Amino acid sequence: MTWLTWRQFRTQLLVALAALSAVTAYLLISGFQLHNAYNSALAGCPNGGCSPVSQLTTQYRFPYYLGTGLVLLVPGLIGAFWGAPLIARELETGTHRLIWNQSITRTRWLAVKLVFIGLAAAVTTGLLSLLVSWFASPLDRINNNRFTPLLFSARGVVPLSYAAFAVALGTCVGLLIRRSVPAMAATLAVFAAVQILVPLAVRPHLESPVRGDVALTSEAMKSASLIGFTDRTPAAPFVADLNVPGAWVLSGAEPVRTSSGQALTMATQPCATVSDAAAHDACLANADLHATVSYQPADRYWAFQWSETAIFLALTAGLVGFSAWWLRGRLA
Repeated sequence: MTWLTWRQFRTQLLVALAALSAVTAYLLISGFQLHNAYNSALAGCPNGGCSPVSQLTTQYRFPYYLGTGLVLLVPGLIGAFWGAPLIARELETGTHRLIWNQSITRTRWLAVKLVFIGLAAAVTTGLLSLLVSWFASPLDRINNNRFTPLLFSARGVVPLSYAAFAVALGTCVGLLIRRSVPAMAATLAVFAAVQILVPLAVRPHLESPVRGDVALTSEAMKSASLIGFTDRTPAAPFVADLNVPGAWVLSGAEPVRTSSGQALTMATQPCATVSDAAAHDACLANADLHATVSYQPADRYWAFQWSETAIFLALTAGLVGFSAWWLRGRLA
């Protein structure tokens, strides 16, 4: 069975190996250049906040997003091109009548196929993810936020669980649709929907967020996504959407308050007479102001990685179990 599986899927595996080799060569060359440039820039700027360090994110933007995009895309492609035809191709061509009337049982046939393809998918995705993580590590340190939806899904251990889920999903969809091309399209659509749904509806609730005050310092104002008055009326509140370094901020714009807890408005602002923008910001930074922020701390990153991995592995197990049950008892 292993030899037969290899012969059936060797073309797909060889194509994947060739593509992975090309991407590896490109990212290795770009990666060594990036790491050298980062070390040189950091030597002249130990704190990492100066222009030569920050410019690296623009200089290496293309390979950075290319690698991240590939890690996100490859599991879906594997599910569509490896998982979906696994059973659908046999049903579509009618070869299942010969295969499943041999001495090997349907369950064992499916198990061997899934183990072989699942391992190949995990190894391919894992190597790509490891390579991209190494290449992008200087830029990830500059950005200092691994919780963003794209980066979280393309780093750590979760891409391996995505690959396993995609293979199981493709197999199950192919078993139900029984035609390869429609099954491939459906697999891509469902996988993309899950990849959008999980970061938006599931991931934020894996752990209860922390809610705390963040001081409105100069650094906080520079990194704020939004800061200012909601309108120009006297009662208009002063709001700020502040960032917490390395954390995943879940709240939006929140009212800025004084040290006594009073909400800041256009009428009660402490720096109304300061016209210069830089001096106005410095005045606000010295006014002991703060805003409440709801966030997931940076030290929960790996807890979230393992929790999401467990979710996708559980979905994978459920799809495999359903496919085995349907193949054994429902499919004639």
